Amino acid sequence: MSKQFDVIVIGGGPGGYIAAIRAAQLGQNVACVDEWKNSQGGPALGGTCTNVGCIPSKALLQSSEHYEQASHHFADHGITVKGLSMDVAKMVARKDTVVKQNNDGIQYLFKKNKVSFFHGRGSFVKASADGYEIKVTGATEETIVGRHIIVATGSNARALPGTPFDEELILSNDGALRINAAPKKLGLIGAGVIGLEMGSVWRRLGTDVTILEGLPTLLGVVDEQIAKEAKKAFDKQGLKIELGVNVGEIKTSKKGVTVAYTSAKGETKTLEVDKLIVSIGRSPNTIGLNVEAVGLKLDERGAIVVDADCKTNLPGVWAVGDVVRGPMLAHKAEEEGVAVAERIAGQHGHVNFQTIPWVIYTSPEIAWVGRTEQQLKADGVAYKAGTFPFLANGRARALGDTTGMVKMLADAKTDEILGVHIVGPMASELIAECVMAMEFRASSEDIARICHAHPSLSESTKEAALAVDKRTLNF
Repeated sequence: MSKQFDVIVIGGGPGGYIAAIRAAQLGQNVACVDEWKNSQGGPALGGTCTNVGCIPSKALLQSSEHYEQASHHFADHGITVKGLSMDVAKMVARKDTVVKQNNDGIQYLFKKNKVSFFHGRGSFVKASADGYEIKVTGATEETIVGRHIIVATGSNARALPGTPFDEELILSNDGALRINAAPKKLGLIGAGVIGLEMGSVWRRLGTDVTILEGLPTLLGVVDEQIAKEAKKAFDKQGLKIELGVNVGEIKTSKKGVTVAYTSAKGETKTLEVDKLIVSIGRSPNTIGLNVEAVGLKLDERGAIVVDADCKTNLPGVWAVGDVVRGPMLAHKAEEEGVAVAERIAGQHGHVNFQTIPWVIYTSPEIAWVGRTEQQLKADGVAYKAGTFPFLANGRARALGDTTGMVKMLADAKTDEILGVHIVGPMASELIAECVMAMEFRASSEDIARICHAHPSLSESTKEAALAVDKRTLNF
């Protein structure tokens, strides 16, 4: 007889494992199925985020940032470094350790919360009187039954048509995180989050990096003023970004990769690199889920169709994260996972898409929440804008990192904060205050009136709020 559960979660990434833990906290009998394997063939919970995404990329960014500081900025502090070198293999090994710590941490949380874990691929078999039968295909094969199913199978990297990933020369985010020596020349197609972060890692370690982007502007979803400020910083660092290009034929050989492309001016060009990272977006992952067996509905993108509450077209089947509509962000998946677990338990889960923060962990960091200035103009919203440069912030001067600014946008009539956009040091941390303020529908005056510690980078947020009313105190 198949094991019976109240909730079965398919996928152990941020959306899945968080949903499983929250459901268990609420008294449900929960199972989670995940097939990700580590190098020894054991379970590697955490999905793309932990294994080949958010966590390992931040580990590499941190290591390369230390090297950059030692190479170019320690001298400003009176620190002399002689014989500096970079052991890339050790850097990658440290990244792997960080990943494993996170994998193990999730397994511990499952045990702590009494979540049953099944290592293998989960797929639908059929609907039954007790819910849905799910087949687990791994070292052994078994069938489990769940009254509720939460699909959290994530997404896969999109390849260029006719150019599949070989993870040796043509790399997805997976292969990009396993480069074990600094290439002399590295090419990237796509100047999004992955392109800019991975480009930054290897540029810091001495690699000649060129990023090709099809769009005419950098980071079109980012506030235009902030994106321009970031572009200036990247140009100054030596990160070569070509915008408005049309990529043509890509050839591989023993020497590396050759990319033919047309520039924004219509010139025919060739880029020759040792390795090429392709980061042109991701596609919802329903491979092997066997949605046909139960009639689970997909849209034209291959994403699972859900309503505002993450309910699918099937009773008792839910879906969260990258496999459904909305931004492909780990923290969005987590919030949906919690909300669904609470809805299953009869509570009222909450996810506000208007206050989901976005972060790019380059140097300078870029973070934002809410609408951009160009969006407000397009929507015909009357607004006020306030900016404050880190150049005028005492803590930023002491850190030796004064690049960028904080920009706040508020409703012209009500003063409610409509968006906050930051480029500069620790933007990923500074944005949290702004997310909370917007969640509580605060005004710019509210932040302007709150006491911020001195000296701190967060004072720049206060000053940007003051700037909305044209009354900054330090600029």
